[in-house]
Amino acid sequence: MRILVLGFTGYLGGHVAGHLRTLTGVRVLGGGRSPAAEFGIDLATARADDLARAVADAAPDAVINCAGMTGGDAVTIAEVNSRGPAVLCAALRKAAPTARLIHLGSAAEYGPGVPDVQVTESAATRPVAVYGATKLAGTVAVTTSGLDAVVLRVGNPVGAGAPAAGLPGRVAGLLREAGRDPGAVIRLGDLSAYRDFVDARDVARAAALAVSAPRTLPSILNIGAGQATPVRELVHTLARVSGFRGRIEENGGGSARSGEVSWQCSDITAAEESLGWRPSYPLDDSLTALWTATAGPEGDRAP
Repeated sequence: MRILVLGFTGYLGGHVAGHLRTLTGVRVLGGGRSPAAEFGIDLATARADDLARAVADAAPDAVINCAGMTGGDAVTIAEVNSRGPAVLCAALRKAAPTARLIHLGSAAEYGPGVPDVQVTESAATRPVAVYGATKLAGTVAVTTSGLDAVVLRVGNPVGAGAPAAGLPGRVAGLLREAGRDPGAVIRLGDLSAYRDFVDARDVARAAALAVSAPRTLPSILNIGAGQATPVRELVHTLARVSGFRGRIEENGGGSARSGEVSWQCSDITAAEESLGWRPSYPLDDSLTALWTATAGPEGDRAP
């Protein structure tokens, strides 16, 4: 089976491509802007006809779109998260109409959750910022495309390679800089929110299962842990994993987007029923993988 992975050098794309390469009978075709890409594809700027030619050359049995942008200016975010999926669908309709499309969406599309309530795929979508809104537009482009397609609405992914633009990656970087100095102080914003953290390796496994599922899938499937974890717990667990001996302070600030969404938790029943998928990595394992991956050539020796 030939699987074209777009954004294969990114955070989740790297995990997806890595997992697929362990499977028998699968050839992974890398697509993206990286010089390492077998197929040079930039969803933010490509014309549908040009993209269709690239897709025809790849001749994929399935396409997994992991390309996305979480931060930056609104225009660029929209080009990647909204325009990208739309132009991809147009190209697939022309060049590979029978290929299954798996698109990575985001739980940010739901917007604020209700405490102690798991959100299902049929819930109303009320994104509060550009990121969630543009991801929702991409989801709509995929689910109305007429293709054999499924959107995996991913919670907050955690694991090796987590970018500094997200809280887990940023905190890991701060902890690495602080070392094991007992006098170190790390100052963060408000950590009172609850999030549904899911291991990046579990996301990759869900994408692979969606490729091989023998029947038509629901248009949207939640991929998360199915439980809400206090952000504060994540930060302090990561500090423990790192051996940090200093102090963590909350100044009450933080991003406006996080402040407006104090609770997120996904109902993952449909993913279990459709894919036979359940998350397999506990948060401690995810954070250990994240911390280990940040180690430099000299490892974790204390300063």
